[in-house]
Amino acid sequence: MYARGNDGLRRKRRRSGMNIRETMEQWERQNLSPYASLSSETLGRDREEPLCDIRPAYQRDRILHSKSFRRLKDKTQVFLAPEGDHYRTRLTHTLEVSQIARTIAKALRMNEDLVEAIALGHDLGHTPFGHAGERALNAVNPDGFAHYKQSVRVAQVLEKNGEGLNLTWEVRDGILNHRTSGSPSTLEGQVVRLSDKIAYIHHDMDDAQRAGIITEDDIPVTLRMLLGYTTRERLNTFVHDIIENSLEQDTIKMSAEIYDAMMDLRAIMFRNVYENPVAHKEESKVVKMLTELYEYYAEHPEAMSTEYRELIMRGEKKEQVVCDYLSGMTDQYSMEKFREIYIPKAWEVY
Repeated sequence: MYARGNDGLRRKRRRSGMNIRETMEQWERQNLSPYASLSSETLGRDREEPLCDIRPAYQRDRILHSKSFRRLKDKTQVFLAPEGDHYRTRLTHTLEVSQIARTIAKALRMNEDLVEAIALGHDLGHTPFGHAGERALNAVNPDGFAHYKQSVRVAQVLEKNGEGLNLTWEVRDGILNHRTSGSPSTLEGQVVRLSDKIAYIHHDMDDAQRAGIITEDDIPVTLRMLLGYTTRERLNTFVHDIIENSLEQDTIKMSAEIYDAMMDLRAIMFRNVYENPVAHKEESKVVKMLTELYEYYAEHPEAMSTEYRELIMRGEKKEQVVCDYLSGMTDQYSMEKFREIYIPKAWEVY
């Protein structure tokens, strides 16, 4: 049956004279929701590129192959250097966001390629050690630092040795607006924005329970009765609620009851996990370490990698480039550079 289906598509392409990309674009026009973003109607890229004969526009935004995406595997999600194999990293968070978003997008007949590209790119600009690193760089950079802005900068300016990934406008807009206060221009961006929140509430609670910081008993019984008695049940509730309330609508939304309950759950996470001194007892050290690294590289920009020195030569602000360099580091690499710069080698013997 699969082979016959492919034969039918091939015969159709031969009759129409369309290539594979054009056939897929036609499929989108015929099958996606009237509120979905069509690949053939993208607002384009900063630099014009020849169209691919196979992949539609959003499928060409191949963030998965970038160096910055691979580095996410060694960046903190919530717990700094946890002693366990099963805690989330920034990479596994990104993959969970992508999976949740694609599930919702498929059910709503949204553009899955666009949803996936936004989800895979939304945290490219995150610092080592999660939001602690973000706060450190925001404090030292005169122009401030925000990971959602940095994610776009990484994709458009820093990747491919300064050439950038040249993402489509819709993907960039979704990445820039994935935060809680963001306002994505596409419904696919709205899907990722909610999926990001659902994902981190879900998996951060799972990790916190694994670490013994929170238990199910810390969640009011009224919330558990409404949302579910396990992290898995609550995830299922959130996804179903979004689909049921967004189907054939021109916006992506949750019911007021479930959204308010989700925000109550988020508040519990902030109180018990995100602001918990046990979970974040090392964060002050992270801030001090990254602050000192910033000061060192601001004074010695020649110590940075060639690609970053070239950015300064091209007229980029030194302070921003130092933040580019530091935010691109993994947790372990930043600690290695700190030891290399500040810890006398002889001390390491003792």
